Amino acid sequence: QVQLVESGGGLVQAGGSLRLSCAASGRTLSRSAMGWFRQAPGKEREFVATISGSGGSTYYADSVKGRFTISRDNAKNTVYLQMNSLKPEDTAVYYCTARKGPATMTSPDYDYWGQGTQVTVSS
Repeated sequence: QVQLVESGGGLVQAGGSLRLSCAASGRTLSRSAMGWFRQAPGKEREFVATISGSGGSTYYADSVKGRFTISRDNAKNTVYLQMNSLKPEDTAVYYCTARKGPATMTSPDYDYWGQGTQVTVSS
């Protein structure tokens, strides 16, 4: 059984930065794509970023492209999301995900989910 635990969320002013981490346990995920989704109050869960097992391919939502960077350290079984130039509309619960296959931008494709970490950006 794979467990994903997010950390690094919090309250930040607009224009600030946060770095989210997601530590995986249960099995090595070096061949699994990992990603981040987010859900704001009253809205559906949306794709943020994903990275292939090797780390060689990354994909981003248009809304975060150029501001967020996804990376992974397979030796630590951990994926990161560096968020810069944060905006109030980035406020949401951020979820870490993993799947046994290539990276996709569709949430039903993912097999494992963390419990989420809250990110709040004040204006």
